[in-house]
Amino acid sequence: MAATLERQRIAAYGICVVGGAVLLCRASALTEAEGWWWLPGGGVDFGEHPEAAVAREVLEETGLTVTVGRFLGTLSDVRRRQRVDERIHTIRLCYEVTKPEGVLMAEERGTTDLAAWIPLEQLHELRIAPYALEALTLLS
Repeated sequence: MAATLERQRIAAYGICVVGGAVLLCRASALTEAEGWWWLPGGGVDFGEHPEAAVAREVLEETGLTVTVGRFLGTLSDVRRRQRVDERIHTIRLCYEVTKPEGVLMAEERGTTDLAAWIPLEQLHELRIAPYALEALTLLS
């Protein structure tokens, strides 16, 4: 029996709240979390500054350009991926992002299939990734 692969991933996420709504993205069928909602963001490329990664990922997943603001904190979690025998440790760098500009649109053929402004009082009605809910507490 082969050993479970273990890997580490560094990712950066943007938290944008405007008028009582938070910018979230819905996981596509390309993920193991299809239909779940999470923050716009993703892996930091080799040599890329995390702040640049946040701006790039928000643009890719939502069509919006943002101003990357203050660093809010780091989250860390370990999960098992079901499609492959792998445990992944994700270090999540969370940033406040402001001044969203552009036309909100979904990523094409990516890990997300919808971007939306979700009213904070409606979060309990959706399947929100646990890390995203934890990250929202960093704003206070």
